[in-house]
Amino acid sequence: MPDITDGPPPLPLKGKIALVTGGSRGIGRAISLELARRGASIAFNYFRNHDAARETEAELAALGAKTLRLRAHLGDVDAIDSLFESIKEEFGRLDILVNNAASGVMRPSTELEPKHWDWTMNINARAPWLCARAAAELMPDTGGRIVNITSPGSTRVFSDYFVVGVSKAALESLTRYLAIDLAPRNIAVNAVSASFVMTGALDAFEDGAAIRELAARPTPAGRPVTPEDVARAVAWLCGDDAEMVRGHVLLVDGGEMLGYR
Repeated sequence: MPDITDGPPPLPLKGKIALVTGGSRGIGRAISLELARRGASIAFNYFRNHDAARETEAELAALGAKTLRLRAHLGDVDAIDSLFESIKEEFGRLDILVNNAASGVMRPSTELEPKHWDWTMNINARAPWLCARAAAELMPDTGGRIVNITSPGSTRVFSDYFVVGVSKAALESLTRYLAIDLAPRNIAVNAVSASFVMTGALDAFEDGAAIRELAARPTPAGRPVTPEDVARAVAWLCGDDAEMVRGHVLLVDGGEMLGYR
């Protein structure tokens, strides 16, 4: 006889407070929605696209999630401080931080300017460190979860990906150091690396059509990787089942990078 249970399945993140940076579009939006489906309240920041932010806020509300929409430029240290002050005022604590927000100038190393380097590194590497430091101060004694979103460009060379790839390599190193530094507080720090995923971020590539073709083609798993695939991996790392996974970079690519040259 099959087991018969009353009511809906339990929500593994019920009662948790999560911040998803860059949480209104693409992979960030998918992460925000997936964490909400699992019971978390969601704070997310965005920078320019007000319409997308309002749409994501409405989707989260439709899921019944308490939501806090905040505009913040993560390249600005003061804006990061204000972001976490708003979360403290609204929720009083934070259980989950997903460092998803990213930017970058898509040029080869010989054509990049120092201002492009600073812009990319400040958002993709410095901001996750500052956000993690601020989040740790809001996380309870029982611990928390930090997940950084990276890419295979941290270890492989893609066309015009120079400074973004370097910033993602820094982010993965940051993940390992934070995993040790924050372990005494029972804060588990990991990263999820997503290969070519069909989002608006691909528009930043000079040869956008070629990159979109890569993102749309089937992986060895038989289909392209979706933002929802990445979101489910992030949600797993945020749950109790992944408590002893620390400093790991989880590759979500359907096996794509195994054969990439």
